[in-house]
Amino acid sequence: MESRSIAAPADELREHLHGMWGSVAPRWRAHADFVDERGAALTEGMLEAAELRAEDRVVELACGPGSVGIAAAPLVAEVVITDVAPEMTAIAAERAAARGLANVSTRTLDLEAIDEADATFDVVLCREGIMLVPDPGLAAAEIRRVLAPGGRAAISVWGPRERNPWLGVVFDAVSEQLGAPVPPPGVPGPFSLDDAERFASVLSGAGLREVSVREVALPLRAASFDEWWSRTAALAGPLANMLAGLPQDAARSLRGRLQDGAAPYATANGLEFPGVVLLASARR
Repeated sequence: MESRSIAAPADELREHLHGMWGSVAPRWRAHADFVDERGAALTEGMLEAAELRAEDRVVELACGPGSVGIAAAPLVAEVVITDVAPEMTAIAAERAAARGLANVSTRTLDLEAIDEADATFDVVLCREGIMLVPDPGLAAAEIRRVLAPGGRAAISVWGPRERNPWLGVVFDAVSEQLGAPVPPPGVPGPFSLDDAERFASVLSGAGLREVSVREVALPLRAASFDEWWSRTAALAGPLANMLAGLPQDAARSLRGRLQDGAAPYATANGLEFPGVVLLASARR
């Protein structure tokens, strides 16, 4: 009885998170090209870290619009692009088909319970996904399990919150507006693995070898406050639906807080925020 009572809240959280990512998929579709462009340097770094070979079978986990898997496809034999939300894999499938990538397929897969046989893939790619699951260690163990012996993984997470003000400003403003922390306690957020040593420990603790973590600069530039805020609000995952439902007065107040928070990053060309990602490479 005790184990079930402990497991039930975690299972409920997972169900909520899975549904949430499906609900925000239309916004990710609308901004998919921006997601590609914003993350281009990271995608390039991930493909280099994965040491792709022409004969490789590759899986992208927690794909969003499928940016990394689509970029990998011309370089390898096969890519399976996956996400826990079928609405996200549908976006990736459409985008791969539009590019004529016949070696790409899509599947709905849970990062914490990957429904694939052991040693199925030569390469696992996961961009900004593992920090958003309730149990990153379980996800890392699943990544190891589906890798073939000697297989390679390239996994990224957002770096420290204070070095990613493009999103930290949002969390600060929303927390102040609501009078409660964002994300709430117990809910995984973008900065839940933002320490390089802890991130590496999660991966090595799951049995992955040769774990190495490095920083990749990923600044965000926007021509105006409105451009930054409209994109950030649309892609903010768990925040997106809540922000969309704010009463008019609260939304106006929040906008003022955001403008104050973004002011230090204003330039003659718009807003220029620093950003940093932690990129890990590992082997089975």
